[in-house]
Amino acid sequence: MKRIYSVLVENRSGVLCKVAGLFSRRCFNIDSLAVGETDDESISCMTIVSSGDERTIEQIEKQLNKKLDVIKVKTFDENRSISRELMLMKVKYNKNNRRDILETCNIMKADIVDMSKSFMIIQLCDVPAKVKMFINMMQSVSVVEVARTGTLALQECLESEK
Repeated sequence: MKRIYSVLVENRSGVLCKVAGLFSRRCFNIDSLAVGETDDESISCMTIVSSGDERTIEQIEKQLNKKLDVIKVKTFDENRSISRELMLMKVKYNKNNRRDILETCNIMKADIVDMSKSFMIIQLCDVPAKVKMFINMMQSVSVVEVARTGTLALQECLESEK
């Protein structure tokens, strides 16, 4: 079972190390980790995706809430959240595979953001599963490099919030 943790923390040095250390000491796996400032520059949001059984998921939340630098922990299921991941991919292309690359980008709604005579950089912002699918689809061409942000997520809008 995968769980997404949206953790508001104080924006100061060492906080990321403390949270990562918590996962390391308890042998919890981090599938994805993204950190950035919120609208308040003194607060950062850590989006952590982890997996495990129900007991592990509960333990992670309890341990995060015990940390002094943690302001608030929200957990939500992948199916009840809006999540996105940004991926940049550099590919080598030639006249034989250029059309296939362009068609795949068009189908997957990926953008070509830079191009030279033999290389192009492709950008895709989508749900993590579609990013993974795109990477698999591009294995037939010469992929030079891939950079991914990790998952960012917010809980779905609920009628009670409106």
